[in-house]
Amino acid sequence: MNTKRIFQSAKDVMTNKIVFIDGMATAKEAVEIMRQEKVEALIVKKRHKQDAYGIVVVHDFIKGVIIPDKTSEEVNVFEIMTKPAICVSANMDARYVANLLMKVGLRMAPVEEDGEYIGMVSLSDLILENLLF
Repeated sequence: MNTKRIFQSAKDVMTNKIVFIDGMATAKEAVEIMRQEKVEALIVKKRHKQDAYGIVVVHDFIKGVIIPDKTSEEVNVFEIMTKPAICVSANMDARYVANLLMKVGLRMAPVEEDGEYIGMVSLSDLILENLLF
């Protein structure tokens, strides 16, 4: 029985769709975009060249809008996002992607190649899109 593992990279298992949003958008606008685009995370655009990207996920809306009992119209994305967004290299081994996400407590991260974000990888992708399962 051959038990040698086949290499799979972040790029092999990622979702190609990536959606950007401005940090000044409201939480309500962000959720509307997420519904329309059928995504679970948005990348928050840089304000200037030296700035970092941010990320906003469903968990952030729970923590920053619902629990503090605010309305989605009074909260801006920049107030609840995580910044800088932790990204993974497109060529990173899927095992290391899983290890990184678990260690930092994230469910997903943008995938970067040649200085550009090309997709998103999630813990679900690592299982459901993984040909080894």
